[in-house]
Amino acid sequence: MKTNVGGIDRILRVTVGTALIVAAATGTIGVWGYIGIVPVLTGLFRFCPVYPLLGMNTCPMKDR
Repeated sequence: MKTNVGGIDRILRVTVGTALIVAAATGTIGVWGYIGIVPVLTGLFRFCPVYPLLGMNTCPMKDR
């Protein structure tokens, strides 16, 4: 697994994912909010399995 998630992308993934999980846990949205686990994990591991399929990479050159 090569790193393919950069800094801003990583922060957004963790923030949005955490917000979805909290909203689902408090009952604000349905159980589908637990899908927030996916962006949190991809942000923490700095690897998104969909990016290589799309030919994307948001990671700076020095971190690759």
